[in-house]
Amino acid sequence: MVRALIGLLMLLMALPVFADKRDLYVGVLGNWGYQQAIERWSPLMQYLSEQVPGTQFHVYPGEFEELNRAMASGKIQFIVTNPGQYLFLSNQYPLSWLATMRSRRHNGATSAIGSAIIVRADSDYRTLYDLKGKSIVASGPHALGGYQATVGLMQKRGMDPQHFFKQIKFLGFPLDPLLYQVRDGNVDAAITPLCTLEDMVAKGVINEKDFRVLNPSRPAGFDCQCSTKLYPNWSFAVIEGVDTQITKQVTQALMGISAEHPAAIKAQFMGWTSPVSQLGVIQLFSELQVESSKPNYWSVILGWLGENRYWGVFAILLFVVATIYHLWIEYRFHQKSESLVESERQLKRQEVALEKLQSTAIIGEIGAGLAHEINQPIAAITSYSEGAKMRLQRQQQLDIPDILLLLDKIHSQSKRAGEVVHRIRSLLKRREAVMEDVNILTLVDESLSLLKLELEQRDIQIKTHFKGEPFFITGDRVGLLQVLINLIKNSVDALSDAEFKGKGMIEIGMHFKAEQVDLSIKDNGPGLSEEFATLLATFYTTKANGLGLGLAICQEVVNEHEGVLLLANNTDERGCKAQISLKKRGSHSPVVA
Repeated sequence: MVRALIGLLMLLMALPVFADKRDLYVGVLGNWGYQQAIERWSPLMQYLSEQVPGTQFHVYPGEFEELNRAMASGKIQFIVTNPGQYLFLSNQYPLSWLATMRSRRHNGATSAIGSAIIVRADSDYRTLYDLKGKSIVASGPHALGGYQATVGLMQKRGMDPQHFFKQIKFLGFPLDPLLYQVRDGNVDAAITPLCTLEDMVAKGVINEKDFRVLNPSRPAGFDCQCSTKLYPNWSFAVIEGVDTQITKQVTQALMGISAEHPAAIKAQFMGWTSPVSQLGVIQLFSELQVESSKPNYWSVILGWLGENRYWGVFAILLFVVATIYHLWIEYRFHQKSESLVESERQLKRQEVALEKLQSTAIIGEIGAGLAHEINQPIAAITSYSEGAKMRLQRQQQLDIPDILLLLDKIHSQSKRAGEVVHRIRSLLKRREAVMEDVNILTLVDESLSLLKLELEQRDIQIKTHFKGEPFFITGDRVGLLQVLINLIKNSVDALSDAEFKGKGMIEIGMHFKAEQVDLSIKDNGPGLSEEFATLLATFYTTKANGLGLGLAICQEVVNEHEGVLLLANNTDERGCKAQISLKKRGSHSPVVA
């Protein structure tokens, strides 16, 4: 029994050992290749796994875009990177700094990121200005120490990085090819992270005497030459969602690691400290006006296709089918559109014919008045011409002034007759609207002139008045003339009953406001028998011989002028009031009814 209890106790103590550990991945920039990154950072992962029970940390090496995609897909939970990439990622994902690395080779400095601009030692380039119009290489556009720090330096010196160089090639990681390109004469200069030259010399892959650093400086305590300002070192960050207890333990482990620990020696750091302010990097990005660029969606798509091949093929087939279906829909839509356009043209032709019919009906209704208008100048012309003839027959010597006076009168009357005919032709002839400056006062006078005889025969009084300072409007003169004649004729017809004999009154008022003119036609007739909306319907009429087109055409013409037409019974007395509101010439304010 005792042995069984002891065995059970030992089994319970061994359970945590055999329990599954949680795998956590730390993304790191593979500056010198993925294998080198794994070898450099694996001891630190082992140290963290020992310090945080129940976890197993792994290295996830990659370039900038690869780490961006890995974080987007949730493949990594932590990241060791420079402040430039951190700020880029923090604009898209909830990240938190845990610690900033103290560089081992620079006496524990926390600001150890910068750029070195390297050329061949035998070149003629002595300053950064000498590289204008030359070819350069860099690791990547998002590398703080590999490119962005140099761009910041150039802008402070008044250079335009977008157009300064002839060509910029981004080779990615590892960094070795950058200096090989310079050594072999393929490019004129290389923008490299701090200490790239010294590291390659130490490995024996290049000769230090073959290269030279432009704009060189060596800050106190630093082992490498730098061309730019220094920025905060790499930092350890965690994405939101990781257990806070694990995050706390990771932070404590980083702060507690000693400079002599094998993991610290292998990863080339002296230790970790509290996160350093990123103000310098933020100011740099602000000066560069760097926008949080979007991820490379094409690279994301290609990466996804590589990992999900079968779904990728299905997606491509679905895209092809959808494209073909879309093209078929476009074809059908084009066919339907042509049919609709043709139908619209037919309706427009019918509308023009109906409008012409309405104009003809109006001319027919006021025909007697038109005949009277034309007969008057013709009779005057006949009288003046007979008088001139008689004078010529009686007199031996011509009285030139009298003859000229008679000819002037004949000319005046013939011109008057021509104007009447011109107004009639304008109403009968349908044409496209011609926008021009229109005097609304003159338009009212012409409308009343055409209806003069009918107004006299029905003993209808006309009163006109205006308020404000008159101005021109921009409109179609013929169309507006037709609207006025329609509305005045409606009032005349309303006052045609015997009960209004000698009592009919039409008052035309014009109120010139700051941005519009309100023209009202008011009568003392029986008023409207239907709602305004009903009267606007095409072919609806309350007249025995009406066509039902007048108000519909008036509404259309007013709409073309961006105006407002209102028709309602008088509220304070008997009768009806029609009002047209039109814009002042050059006004962009909407009409207020």
